[in-house]
Amino acid sequence: MRARLVFVSAPVDLELRVVRYFVAVAEHGHFGRAAAALHITQPSLSRQIRGLERQLGTTLLLRTPRGSQLTDAGRAFLTHAEPMLAAAVRAAAHARAAAVPRRLTVGYTTNLVVGAAVRELRRRLPDVDVTVRHLPWNGAQPALTDRTVDVAVTRLPIPLDGVEVTPLYREPRALLVARGHRMAAREAVELADIEGEVMPRVSDPMWDSWWRTGPRPDGWDAPDGPVLDDAAEMFDFIVETGAVLIVPADSRIPDLNPELTTVPLLGVEPGEVALARRAGEPNVLVDEFASCAAEFVTPGTPSPRRR
Repeated sequence: MRARLVFVSAPVDLELRVVRYFVAVAEHGHFGRAAAALHITQPSLSRQIRGLERQLGTTLLLRTPRGSQLTDAGRAFLTHAEPMLAAAVRAAAHARAAAVPRRLTVGYTTNLVVGAAVRELRRRLPDVDVTVRHLPWNGAQPALTDRTVDVAVTRLPIPLDGVEVTPLYREPRALLVARGHRMAAREAVELADIEGEVMPRVSDPMWDSWWRTGPRPDGWDAPDGPVLDDAAEMFDFIVETGAVLIVPADSRIPDLNPELTTVPLLGVEPGEVALARRAGEPNVLVDEFASCAAEFVTPGTPSPRRR
């Protein structure tokens, strides 16, 4: 019987840090520039690359007076080194995502209430540290992308760059006016009733267009007014000038400012309250809070009319 020879490649223990050093030199074409980008000394970088070459048994880079050049072996190694580093980054991200986090920060924007959902989450997961953070009316998307919060309850619309949203409920809209305004005693109003009325604006064009409901297909344009991003400043402006503002019907503004009241606004599409989270980032705590929010974040009752 003939013996069959089987060749088994010896395992090579590559250190990813040194592989990253090699890729940096290959990209910069110069040991000095690569060392500066990596924030290490050039002699240290050269030693690390020589050690990698000894481990692989071949020369990867040729040192020249004008920089460095890849050898054929270096080019071949580079085609595998870059995907290797990318795979390591993905593996680390997936591992972190699969691990059960122990902390969750819940954000909510102005005039929304998440207390019942947060209490339910704490009841379900008593070992998790849950914190709550109030956000400006347009603060959900930036707070998520800069990782100030892990999940947010917000009114739409918001920019969707880097985030995904799940609607929780729809809510009618109303007109906010001073109690002395000529429309304050009306049972309801329509858009035609506010044509020509001054309406403050906000600097966010997406939000401004939606909440001012203009321009409309029939040519109706929302009345113009000053840009006022500060809520207190805007409410003072409405009281002092007789301006109007479209708000959610369950807004708590009249509870905070007794000089204001709301009138139901008919004939406009309802607004939406949604749960927002970072797109493509698994998080079991966010999933659990989403379940709580679907059950416990519900429409409020419009404040009693004050005349």
